[in-house]
Parts: sequence; structure tokens; C-alpha cells
Amino acid sequence: MILIQSWADAKQVAWPIRKRVFIEEQGVPEEMELDEFDLTAQHALAYLNSQCIGTARLASLPGNIGRIGRMAVLPAHRSEGIGSQLLNALITKGKAQGITQFELHAQLSAIPFYERFGFIAHGDIYDEAGIAHRDMMLII
Repeated sequence: MILIQSWADAKQVAWPIRKRVFIEEQGVPEEMELDEFDLTAQHALAYLNSQCIGTARLASLPGNIGRIGRMAVLPAHRSEGIGSQLLNALITKGKAQGITQFELHAQLSAIPFYERFGFIAHGDIYDEAGIAHRDMMLII
């Protein structure tokens, strides 16, 4: 089950997942993990029974652009389609709100995942929080 909530409602379950995946597992500095987009973004939460096992967010940018990010699934639940459910939920929500272009900063290892949804990589590879990334875009 996927729920989409504000940060005020999602923080209690989303933050521990992001902390586990990004800070503890991937070594992202804690001060970089939370940013200005969290307060205004819509946060998708994936539940299995009553446990939240994954999260992602959609931030609205000017010009009918949505930025998807902070996608994290607990290690024990990867390769179960949770990331696909989160991404589909955010794209559906964004399209319903008039978003016509989605962008994201993909870790290089995740590019094939996003390509399956029609995202196209563009631009150079760059470092974000010590991890190689590349921009990707999906135009609806």
C-alpha cells in the first residue's frame, strides 16, 4: 500500500528509512539529507502490513516540473517492486496535478531502474554527497 503525505505527517516513518539507507548505508552526511524541499514535497510511503518499508518524494518546481528524489527502500525489501510502486505513485500524483516533466538526480547504479519508466539520462556525471549521479528526465 502506498500513501502520499506531507512531511509533517510522513516524517515519523520516512526519516528513519532515509537515515538507514542514505546516512548509515551510503554515507551521506546527515546535514545534507534533509533539505528545503522536504517541507513542501509530497512524500510517498510504502507499507507492508503496518510497517513502512520505503519512501520517496515529489517536489513541485516552476514550469510544471516535478523533481522526484529521496527514494529509499529498506534493504530487506529491495527487489520486491517497492521502488516501482513508489515511483508510479509519484508520477501518477504529479500528472494529476499538471506536472508535465519529471526530473531526478539518479545514482549511476539506479539509471537502469529509471530507464524502465521512460526516464532519459542527460548531462555529465557529477558527485552529490560523495556518490556519482546523473540527471534524468521524463516528459509526459
